[in-house]
Amino acid sequence: MKIIDVIDPKRIAKSPDKTIVLMSSGSFMQNGHEIKDVHLNLYLQKKDPNLGSYSLLTVYIETDEDSIEMTYDEGYRGENALEEAATFLTLHLGMSGLILRAILQLENSLKRHV
Repeated sequence: MKIIDVIDPKRIAKSPDKTIVLMSSGSFMQNGHEIKDVHLNLYLQKKDPNLGSYSLLTVYIETDEDSIEMTYDEGYRGENALEEAATFLTLHLGMSGLILRAILQLENSLKRHV
């Protein structure tokens, strides 16, 4: 099952404008889930002449059974928002926290769908 945890799923109803793969073809275990892929996605929402691009960043995590795409961050974050978020996550031990947060949300969402 694919869970979408974005306030308005229509905002991500298209292909991402840009994606960075943080982990691929992995076999990392978290709470009994085998993590296969972790992607950080950029969806450009609008552009302001003074503030620049308004970005919606999502994280997509695919497990051996289910997947979730959820909001990571959003706002006027500059032209390199996706790259800066990816760098932060990989340099500051943010990956494990990000994966744990996504798995917990996935489990909660799956319980509501049963």
